[in-house]
Amino acid sequence: MPTLIEQVKSRLFIASSRPSQDALEGAYPSILRGRSLDFEDLHRYEFGDDIRDIDWRATARLGTPLVKRSRAERAQTVLFAVDTGRSMAALAADEAPKRDLAILATGALAYLSIRHGDRFALVHGNAAGVQRTPARRTEGALETALRALRSAISAASAPSDRDRMLDFVVRTVRRRCILMVVTDRAPVTAETARLVRRLRAQHDLLWVTISDADPVPGARPARGFRADVDTGWRIPDFLAGDDDVVAEIRAADRAEDEIRDAMLDGSRVTHVALSGQATAVPTLLAALDRRSRVRDR
Repeated sequence: MPTLIEQVKSRLFIASSRPSQDALEGAYPSILRGRSLDFEDLHRYEFGDDIRDIDWRATARLGTPLVKRSRAERAQTVLFAVDTGRSMAALAADEAPKRDLAILATGALAYLSIRHGDRFALVHGNAAGVQRTPARRTEGALETALRALRSAISAASAPSDRDRMLDFVVRTVRRRCILMVVTDRAPVTAETARLVRRLRAQHDLLWVTISDADPVPGARPARGFRADVDTGWRIPDFLAGDDDVVAEIRAADRAEDEIRDAMLDGSRVTHVALSGQATAVPTLLAALDRRSRVRDR
């Protein structure tokens, strides 16, 4: 059985027709911090620092973790903040699990980060709590992170709490990084907007929305009845194919999407909505390309 990272690679390289596979190349500037031969200073360990940079002698003397910082290396940390609430166990717009689409999006950009020489880190959570993994730069660590996401998302998971996860990043991640938020289509709140402004001021932010399957499809669904993952309420079969009901639901979804997009555009956040695995990688690469062009102006 192929590993999760092998599944990501199969989607990544089939979908990409670019001569270079380093899709993040030139997409963001160097902070001019990293590992090199030129020592610069020591600073207290922060989430996102590579544990291999810890100066154990200085740490032992002062009793707190200290990291050696060096000059002029472009390596950065790409932090993935992934919603692992119960709603992510529902179906995406392509009728496949949203969980699988979130894993593909995270895995594809994390793998490209590794190829670029950068580190990736993971924060994921729901209403029951938020977890994080330290920054790594190996495929083995990425496979472990993707498996953690797969295990964390199920119909038995706690409800989603996106604002709690974003607040965790605001409070604990102080070192500037590239932050990719992967979340579902839940309505944004005033607190969401406040947290996005804080994160945008501190980090280079990319927002990925995983779109939902139509709750009332235009025809009877091939997988049987529809049910809400949070409440278990079964949607009556007779609603399938009801044009008026479908049109009303889609209008409500468009209105929520417009509010979310206006909030993100107002904070100058690059954002993209993913509807299925077949188009996910090209959509992500196109968003990175747009982001690069805007930064180069």
